[in-house]
Amino acid sequence: MSHDISNDYKLFLDAITGLMVIDKDGNLVYMNDQCADYIKVDKEKCKGKYVTDIFPPSTMQNLLKGQNKYHTNFYFHEGRMSVSTQVQLRSDGEIVGVLEYDMIQDITALDAVLEEYAATLKNEMAYFREQERSFKSTKYSVNNIIGSSRKIKDLKYQIELAATSNSTILICGETGTGKELVAHSIHNLSARAFNKFVKVNAAGMAESLVESELFGYEEGAFTGAKKGGKKGKFEIADEGTLFIDEVNQMPFSVQPKLLRALQEGEISPVGSEDDINVNVRIIAATNQDLREMVKDGKFREDLYYRLNVFPVIVPPLRERLDDIPELVEYKIKELNEEMGKSITSVDPAVYKRLRDYDWPGNVRELYNRVEAAMNYASGEVLRPEHFNFRMDNSRIDLNEVSQFDNPIEEIKKEAERKLINETLMKFNHNKTKAAEYLKISRPLLYQKMDRLGIKK
Repeated sequence: MSHDISNDYKLFLDAITGLMVIDKDGNLVYMNDQCADYIKVDKEKCKGKYVTDIFPPSTMQNLLKGQNKYHTNFYFHEGRMSVSTQVQLRSDGEIVGVLEYDMIQDITALDAVLEEYAATLKNEMAYFREQERSFKSTKYSVNNIIGSSRKIKDLKYQIELAATSNSTILICGETGTGKELVAHSIHNLSARAFNKFVKVNAAGMAESLVESELFGYEEGAFTGAKKGGKKGKFEIADEGTLFIDEVNQMPFSVQPKLLRALQEGEISPVGSEDDINVNVRIIAATNQDLREMVKDGKFREDLYYRLNVFPVIVPPLRERLDDIPELVEYKIKELNEEMGKSITSVDPAVYKRLRDYDWPGNVRELYNRVEAAMNYASGEVLRPEHFNFRMDNSRIDLNEVSQFDNPIEEIKKEAERKLINETLMKFNHNKTKAAEYLKISRPLLYQKMDRLGIKK
């Protein structure tokens, strides 16, 4: 008489390789014979014990919290390896335990699987990665970092190294050097290139909103919270890259939660008692020396060290003046299409004057100067007279000054114009911050800009 297996659950359970179950406290409640034999333990004596006391490499307990219902883990223990799947067990919406079973217990079997699919997967990944990079290259690519100087070659090498790593990146550089472009380049050369690149500017948010913007919030967390809550930037960037620009302006009150997210890979939305596991690669950028901020008590020392795992230094334009012709030609080509111009060459005298300037606003200032000059150009050549070179240097051209009706007033106006322009560039044309920096009112700043012919 044949055996009816339809209700023989013990037969089913014993046939599953590496099956074990823990309760909500992490204690073993079930282990089948195959699992006990494989890890060489007495399953009866193990019941009730904490899972890592039975099997030290176990990570099952990590799934007892958070929203992730499944997890795949690789174990290497006593010369053997296995690939296991962990599943959250829930009852009435609450986590009551975790079940784990082995998909592979033999490295030879794993080799066979990998060999079977490796060639196909490699070709497909190469194709799609190239398509993705090709699609993004018009805006976000290391190829858009213009220049051939030693400084730029070193920067591109740093970017390539950073892309092969999964470590946190800290991009350091002055305002206008192109830190965001570097961040995009690292992401698009990395293994996360197919996943999201999410940007957040720590200086562009009110302090009261930074925490909810980064970590999200639950419904009813505060007055005005959206129904159903809202995901934060960390959760949106899961499996991808989160770029935190101007991290030096991260409120001190939020820095501990950012540190925890970096260290533990966990976030806690505002108003929630549950943690959420996230897999995010952090790229942060700063235009200030964080070490000095740490000394001044304005930035947490432990957060600084956690961010500064892989520093990437973006050089200022004054340290790579030889790149100016390439940068100018690149911008002219871009602006020709936008402005309907047909500039095909630049007078060599322009480059000489541009190299004599120290460029406090860096590449951004250079591009703004080129755009302003092209507004005055009508032919095919960009010439010195299209630029405002009078106050670029400390030296004063007396022949030029002598042509003014009131030389002293003209020089004072040029100095004031230069100061306001550079201050506006320092604060990304934020008029309120510029006025505060110049210690004048915002209406007075507007009056000065009108009087000096500065674009708003």
